Amino acid sequence: MKIVIIGGVAGGATAAARLRRLNENHEIIILERSNYISYANCGLPYYIGGVIKDKSNLTLQTPQSFHDRFNIDVRVRNEAVRIDTGNKIVRVKRLEDNTEYDLPYDKLVYAPGAKPIKPDIDGIDDNRIMTLRTVEDTYRISDYVKTKNPRHAVIIGGGFIGLEMAENLINLGVKTTLLQRSAQVMPPLDYDMASMLHAYIRQNGVDLKLNSPVKSFAPNEEYITITLKNGKELKADLILSAIGVMPETTLAKQAGLKLGIKDSVEVDEHMLTSDPNIYAVGDCVQIRNSITKALSVIPLAGPANKQGRIAADNICGIKSEYKGSASCTIVKLFDMNIATAGINEKTAKQTGIDYEKVVTYSASHATYYPNATNMTVKTIFDKKTGRILGAQIIGETGVDKRIDVLASAIQADKDAQFLTNLDLAYAPPFSSAKDPVNMAGYVIENIQRSLVKQHHWHDISSVMKDKQAVLIDVRTREEFETAHIKGAVNIPLNDLRDNIDKLDKEKKYYVNCHSGLRSYIACRILSQHGFYCSNLSGGHRFYQAVMSDYNSSEDKTHPLGL
Repeated sequence: MKIVIIGGVAGGATAAARLRRLNENHEIIILERSNYISYANCGLPYYIGGVIKDKSNLTLQTPQSFHDRFNIDVRVRNEAVRIDTGNKIVRVKRLEDNTEYDLPYDKLVYAPGAKPIKPDIDGIDDNRIMTLRTVEDTYRISDYVKTKNPRHAVIIGGGFIGLEMAENLINLGVKTTLLQRSAQVMPPLDYDMASMLHAYIRQNGVDLKLNSPVKSFAPNEEYITITLKNGKELKADLILSAIGVMPETTLAKQAGLKLGIKDSVEVDEHMLTSDPNIYAVGDCVQIRNSITKALSVIPLAGPANKQGRIAADNICGIKSEYKGSASCTIVKLFDMNIATAGINEKTAKQTGIDYEKVVTYSASHATYYPNATNMTVKTIFDKKTGRILGAQIIGETGVDKRIDVLASAIQADKDAQFLTNLDLAYAPPFSSAKDPVNMAGYVIENIQRSLVKQHHWHDISSVMKDKQAVLIDVRTREEFETAHIKGAVNIPLNDLRDNIDKLDKEKKYYVNCHSGLRSYIACRILSQHGFYCSNLSGGHRFYQAVMSDYNSSEDKTHPLGL
């Protein structure tokens, strides 16, 4: 069998290697229009920033090494320009001399990936406005920074690439502005979690401007003037456009393959397209969200690798199936780690899921062991069943292993009780006897069993309008005097029982502490004495972080309708 693969990197290269492992006799040809067959996309910003110093560390395989190990014909700088599905032929252009030739196939794997979105904005074709997607892009940006010594870089887009490039440019000493068209960075996060990052980004030297879509670019020899839609102007001598990617499906469309959302290629669970001889994998395909079952495009390396393997299995007669993606992601931002898995509140609302959420604050390991740091963990769950639907974590250490555990629970359709029962590795340098994952499960169980009611930061404004509502802050007097919610009454937790006879059972008591733990204890005391009590999820710490960001924003159009 002759198998042609269009595109290397994650999906195509994985498919090729798996095909060879399953069958030594197949003729396998990879067409890759760039110079690189397999490279570390996710490491590209760190080469520019000098963290990865050796170019060779970016390329996982060379055409020669891939051929030597797998006996696969790798043709770099060979671009597929047309697919003739009727005759099962790929028309190929040699980019070195622009000559063309026909390449027949028995089976085709379509894996060209995605391409950076290029908005239709005046002046965007200036060569100082760059994107970061390939190794060639990386070298071009790196060479420009080294030779031109830009004074001011502007990054457009606060997603993974935008944040990573902001960190690396700051570390190189380049003045950097990050423009985000919406009210928050990192769209997989909900606004409240993202708000914790905004001040942190600015503290590390990045000039972050939210709600700042670009209107136009006006280049001259010295710099480019960026005009925002709000009328403000910036001047930069390096601009990185990182507003996202779109599926690269030009050939698929021309070949008549059935397309789905965002013009992605429609595939079945076996990664088979509408053509019985063509499979498609990676950033160009439409897949199912494993939680909502909704169609989506998820341009991540993990899904692409899995899909490449599944396509190869099916070509070789193994009926593997792709089960969808839970979009588990993580990014490093200076000393902070930000991770997500499953769906966020925005998605839950859009899909009509009856959900609830808890926000917990846990140490990365036992606090009596040195260097413990705290993590903010937001867990989204099905209100009726307790099934875990999504998780978001921000912290300095321990984030990666907790998000992996929660992602496993999400993909296995597990509930809060599953989290509480998990037996996870414990020693003081690594965790606590009650791991942060267990703690999230405990809090959800308490909510579901009606052991405690809760309210959230965005409920406070409506609570304060209720004449029966009383806000009680159970932190110490010193904590309360430092900062508190306007109108709250301070009754430290240890003094609560002594003052309980002074409270009115006709009132509703909304309690907070720093993180939600002491106020939970307070609510248990009050509820058992016959009082209505609700605990502030995430505590004053979380409330203050979100409200501080909201109050500093020029645009008061809040995503959750505050």
